[in-house]
Amino acid sequence: MFVMEKHGVYLGPRLRRLRRDLGLTQAMMASDLDVSPSYVALMEGNQRPMTAELLLRLARTYKIDMSALADDSTPELLGRLQATIKDPIFTDIEISPLEAADVLSSFPGFAQAMLRLYTAYKEEQFALADQRQVAVDRGGDEGADPVADVRRFLAARRNCFPGLDAAAEKLATAVNDAGGLQAYFMQRHALRVRRIPAEIMSGSVRRLDRHRREVLLDDCLDTASQNFQVAQQLAYVEFDDEIGKVVQEGSFSTESARRLAHRALAGYFAAAVVMPYKPFAKAVEARHYDVEAIARQFGTSFEQAAHRLTTLQKPGQERIPFFFIRVDAAGNVSKRLDSANFPFARHGGGCPLWTLHQVFSTPRTVVTQWLELPDGQQFFSIARTVSSRGGTFGVPRVDRAVALVCEARYAERLVYYRQPFTLTPIGITCRLCQRDNCRYRSEPPIGRQILPDHYRRTDAPFGFSD
Repeated sequence: MFVMEKHGVYLGPRLRRLRRDLGLTQAMMASDLDVSPSYVALMEGNQRPMTAELLLRLARTYKIDMSALADDSTPELLGRLQATIKDPIFTDIEISPLEAADVLSSFPGFAQAMLRLYTAYKEEQFALADQRQVAVDRGGDEGADPVADVRRFLAARRNCFPGLDAAAEKLATAVNDAGGLQAYFMQRHALRVRRIPAEIMSGSVRRLDRHRREVLLDDCLDTASQNFQVAQQLAYVEFDDEIGKVVQEGSFSTESARRLAHRALAGYFAAAVVMPYKPFAKAVEARHYDVEAIARQFGTSFEQAAHRLTTLQKPGQERIPFFFIRVDAAGNVSKRLDSANFPFARHGGGCPLWTLHQVFSTPRTVVTQWLELPDGQQFFSIARTVSSRGGTFGVPRVDRAVALVCEARYAERLVYYRQPFTLTPIGITCRLCQRDNCRYRSEPPIGRQILPDHYRRTDAPFGFSD
């Protein structure tokens, strides 16, 4: 909110935004407010304050609420700007937090331009890393990969979209006041939510029937999945344009990638409605990141709660940054999310020494593990199986394993933390792991010459030259 000073308040960027939203020139606004065009220009440049009289005249003339001129995004933008200048690329440039605040206050357009440019820079960094990985893997497909595009888009933003979180939190309040998601749909959109047999859904879990004014759900879905699907449909019905604007900020090589990004953000919005940012962030600290307890509190699944934990990087309200991965029994990665740029966030997850691949033998049990990469970095991991589909006899259940990983320095904040502990040496993937004595290795690492075994057969699958 703005505060009226003795001689007025400086609202330059917000006045300029309002004028442009109204489709007016400076001369047209000056005529409406009975001031000179040069005075409007000076106010927009923060060289003249807006007096209380002029502010009231503005509100009466254009029939706007004065709160429309308030800028609640300043703390968020300042947090993002201060986080940006901590990037190693700016190491040799001394920029104090006070200077960052001055830039945002005096030159808000420049600050937003810098944030947009920095986000684009991070996306290109991830794209270059992926291209290099394809090149060294020899024979990899260098064509467009929509999944990789979306992962870069999310990673460049640390899988956090404060604007969507804010909108979802307001919507969650309205949904609660209405008596729940289904009641809100009926009151706000005259749409009835119905559960119908899977055979009638013809392979769909959710379908919007505008003709009959119904949202149809597969009746095999459990409660957590039903709520999520209804919330996601609400995201499409009520906030599709806002989600589309966020997608437009990304650099996608194909239409498939854009559609996947749109779907990912609709899912993000749905999770933010079911698990609003502030209450969820407060709960995770109170419960010491006990994923099962948090899931019960918000009526979600273990996977949904774990996924949501990767999004808690809102500037000024950050929680522990996590890496999340989901694999099937064959080791195929179907979901990979990162809020901290972990080294195995794009290509890792395939090391058999990681308990992620062993929890299928102990279903629905949380397994903890301390991990150490070849370069000495240490992490803490929790892994557990999750299930989807099923729900009735004859419908196959899909079992997968999920893991949450954080840096070792955060581990003592988790309910899973125990002493003493033993570090398990793992690699990012066999192709990128240079450990020469691993009995679990499936292929040789890049850049190492394999030794012949005419005279000696090593204990490990491959022997390497120095």
